[in-house]
Amino acid sequence: MTLFYIIVLLAGLTGLIKGADFFVDGSSGIAKYLKIPGLIIGLTIVAFGTSMPELAVSTFAAVRGSNEIALSNVLGSNIFNLLMVIGCCALISPVPAERPVIIRDIPVSVAAVILLFLSTGSLSIRTKSGLLKNMNSPVGCVGRVHGIILTVLFIIYIICLLMKAKDNGSDNNNSKNESVSIRKCLVFIVSGLLMIIAGGQAVVFSAQSLARMLGMTETLIGLTIVAVGTSLPELVTSIVAAKKNETDLAIGNAIGSNIFNVMFILGISSMLNPIDINAASAYDMLILIFSSILVLIFLVTSGRLKRRHGLIMIMLYISDMSFAVLR
Repeated sequence: MTLFYIIVLLAGLTGLIKGADFFVDGSSGIAKYLKIPGLIIGLTIVAFGTSMPELAVSTFAAVRGSNEIALSNVLGSNIFNLLMVIGCCALISPVPAERPVIIRDIPVSVAAVILLFLSTGSLSIRTKSGLLKNMNSPVGCVGRVHGIILTVLFIIYIICLLMKAKDNGSDNNNSKNESVSIRKCLVFIVSGLLMIIAGGQAVVFSAQSLARMLGMTETLIGLTIVAVGTSLPELVTSIVAAKKNETDLAIGNAIGSNIFNVMFILGISSMLNPIDINAASAYDMLILIFSSILVLIFLVTSGRLKRRHGLIMIMLYISDMSFAVLR
């Protein structure tokens, strides 16, 4: 049985890698054809596509009442996207500090988590020894009203992005050759997306099964194995984009996925079934907020994310996961 799960895991990783390659080529091709900035494509189409595994896992978990997996999956995925995905991209190629990312996208991502933290009662978290010893202590709840607010705000954000993309676009004459090129890009996007989703699900299924065989808790599985598994599409897609010098697509994918995860996935999941927040998840929100602000400081002060920043971000992620395991 263990060999079967390992085979499924390797097959899933193969699908993720090849699918990400197709997806990046198709998305960047359409962006160039429509004269839409790669950052906008990364924040919308690519972010939505690579976040499909998180959407499937969290909504399914919420319907079944597995609140710990639904919430820890999103928080764990966002921490992974921010520190590991962007950190690895910075190691491959310096990530420039594009103005929209600094003044719009990262602040929106931070504001969404702060709003979630404050509005759900997580501010009531204590530092008393009793609570620290019991990280499963309830401190808040993401109710249906919160879910509606998050979803509406996400729709407004997407509308603003699309309006910005429209302003950057221009009229194009569609010749036969251009039409064929667009069809090819669409085939790449759809096939890549299907491979990414299938590969992500295969990785999560096999990883969850192997983790349970090792006796890990549901919260820890959601924060680590499931979160990393569902974030592999973002990691592979962004690394491939960075290698192709599509750094705006890479960072747009990671930040866009974070916004999508918190505002849309948690919004939909909590509307289906209110999600309880425990002390561990509240701490994870604070870690995500701190990490987001740190990355923003790196971008503002240095003008780009350099390799040393990427190394710091990766080390922070490793430290955070070590803390998650030990707590």
